[in-house]
Amino acid sequence: MWIEFTIAMRFLRQGRAQSLLILFGIAVGVSVIVFVTALIAGLQQNLIERTLGTQAHVRVEAPREVNQIVPAAPGTLQLVLEEPRPQSLRPIDNWQQVLEVIERLPGVSAVSPVVSGPAFGRRGDATASVALVGIDLPRYVRVIPLQENLVEGRLEVGSGNGLVGRQLAEDLGLRTGGKLRLDAGDGREAVINVAGIFELGVRELDARYVYLDLKQAQSLLALPGGISVIDVTVQDVFAADQTSARLRGLTGLKAESWMESNAQLMNALTSQSMSTRMISFFVAISVALGIASVLAVSVAQRTREIGILRAMGTRRRQMLQVFLIQGAVLGLVGSAVGALAGWGLVGAFNSFGPKLFTIVLPPALVLAAMALATLSGMGAALVPAWRASRLDPVEAIRHV
Repeated sequence: MWIEFTIAMRFLRQGRAQSLLILFGIAVGVSVIVFVTALIAGLQQNLIERTLGTQAHVRVEAPREVNQIVPAAPGTLQLVLEEPRPQSLRPIDNWQQVLEVIERLPGVSAVSPVVSGPAFGRRGDATASVALVGIDLPRYVRVIPLQENLVEGRLEVGSGNGLVGRQLAEDLGLRTGGKLRLDAGDGREAVINVAGIFELGVRELDARYVYLDLKQAQSLLALPGGISVIDVTVQDVFAADQTSARLRGLTGLKAESWMESNAQLMNALTSQSMSTRMISFFVAISVALGIASVLAVSVAQRTREIGILRAMGTRRRQMLQVFLIQGAVLGLVGSAVGALAGWGLVGAFNSFGPKLFTIVLPPALVLAAMALATLSGMGAALVPAWRASRLDPVEAIRHV
């Protein structure tokens, strides 16, 4: 192989201008693959983190109420005017047993019971529609990292304390240590002390959410001993739909994953991934065509030299290897330069870009891009290499 490698390097040096041109093209292509792939992966990760920072991966609720038609007597004509049944706040009464079942499922990392329902928040003459969220704080923070979203005060619920959203605090003129009257209807009222103010980054949630202790929320919403939702976090966020399907089968309750409740986001993520693959494919094709054209020209320019080498005893297999080595070297060197350029583009984006999110460049992506370019180079070299190996020595030497 050393002889074939030496000959290949000599051919590349003799066509230095062509070699440098194709190396530049390969470097540009690989840098585009590395940067665009890392950029879209960073954007997707940022979107997922922002989406899942305010919601559970899977939400388990009581099944919806549906109308049940009583069958008529045989031979009786029955006319039915069916309207959708109004949905009341339905509790999950056996939630402790359901929690145990969910916690034993593989892939589940956190489970939290939640009581949620509507109410009015009042301070002086100001009134706002709020959503009461009763939580078991140690469990809940493993699902939604409230401690990271606290902007003022302390993270505490229970003993008359609660947490309110920043927008709600501004609307009602609340500060930490202030009092907020909650009215859930039917005479169910309570006054809580605002222990902390949070900002989840979603205006609607920051303008409505009031976090309370689980028992206090159960009392206000007339759900003694029951809960309305079980929030679940899974280890693999993209396997949430599989977990929700298992939960529906095991518990008979309604289970919905974040992928189902954010169908438009999933469509956008799928489209982004598809566009990345298409970009990589067409860049690889352009790299392969560039290498093939350069090696085809090399074979045409060095027909006489190839004929002399064949007449001196160089076998067809060796000539084939010479041009395959050229393709591999072009792909490997060009991809190494391109990977370095892609790393520089990622660093420039993180340093001088909008800084909405940070791009992480995984080593596996660099190695995959280099492997793709190298294999493309070898694949592109097959036709010129086969043509060079099939040249007749006498005809090649006569070539002018």
